Amino acid sequence: METSSITNHKIVRISGYDAEVLDDQLAVEEPLEIQIRFRSGGRKERKSVSVTMRTPGNDRELAAGFLFTEGIIDSQKQIDGIAHSPFDENRVIVTCAPDFEPQLGSMERNFYTTSSCGVCGKASIDAIRTRSAYTNANEGLVLKKELLYRLTEQIAQHQNTFETTGGLHASALFDVSGKFMMLREDVGRHNALDKLIGAALMLDQLPLNEHILLLSGRASFELIQKATMAGIAVVAAIGAPSSLAVQLAEESGITLVGFLKKDKFNIYTGHHRIL
Repeated sequence: METSSITNHKIVRISGYDAEVLDDQLAVEEPLEIQIRFRSGGRKERKSVSVTMRTPGNDRELAAGFLFTEGIIDSQKQIDGIAHSPFDENRVIVTCAPDFEPQLGSMERNFYTTSSCGVCGKASIDAIRTRSAYTNANEGLVLKKELLYRLTEQIAQHQNTFETTGGLHASALFDVSGKFMMLREDVGRHNALDKLIGAALMLDQLPLNEHILLLSGRASFELIQKATMAGIAVVAAIGAPSSLAVQLAEESGITLVGFLKKDKFNIYTGHHRIL
C-alpha cells in the first residue's frame, strides 16, 4: 500500500511581532528503489536500476515511465507485472515478460537521481540523448493561441496536492482540443513526467502525438528528452526553458512554448504549429 503524499508538521508562524503555533502540511519526499526482474541465460535475475527521491503515490506508473523514458523498455508488452516489495513500501519490482531481456549493460549512466535533477549521473551529453521509438513528429498538428491560454487555469484546478502544500511540480496532459486528460504531481519534476508517461504506457496510449504536455515549472533538458521518448509534439511550460532543452526540442521536431500565461507566451521552437 502506497504511503500518503502529505504529512503534518507543527510550525511557528511569525507575523510582525506575533508568533503562532500552527499545523502545516508538507509534501512527503522519500526514496523509491526501482528493481527489475528478468530471465537471462535461463537464470532469474533481479537488479536495482534506480533510486529516486519522490513523493509517494503512482509508484507503479513512475517505475514504468522511468524504464520507458530511459530506453530500458519500449512497450507495455515487455512488462509482466509491477508490484511493491512486500517488505518495503519504498521499493517497486518490475517483472519483465518471459521473452524479454533488458540490455542494462549498455546504459552509460548512474541511475541515482534526486528530486531536483533527473540527469545528474549521466556520463555525458551523448549518453542522455536516448533515442525515441517515435521518430516522426506530428507535423499536421496545428493549435490556436487561445487554446494554450486556457491550459494554465485547468492545471491549477487539478493540482490538488500543490494547493495543500505548495511544494510539488506537475505534468499535465491535454488533447488537441484543450480537454484535460490527466495530471501527475511529485517533488521531482522528472518524476511527475515519468508518472504521467508511465500511466499512458500502462494504458497502451503511446505515442502521445495527439496531445499537449503542460509543465508547471521550467522546461529542462530531461523533461524534453522524456517528452521526445513519448512522441509528444507540443510542450508548454509555465516557466522558462533551458538552452539545452530548446536545442533538443528543435532537433526532435517539438513545438516548445515557455512562460505560458493567460494572455501571452513565447514560442522557442516549432512555431508553425501555433496560429
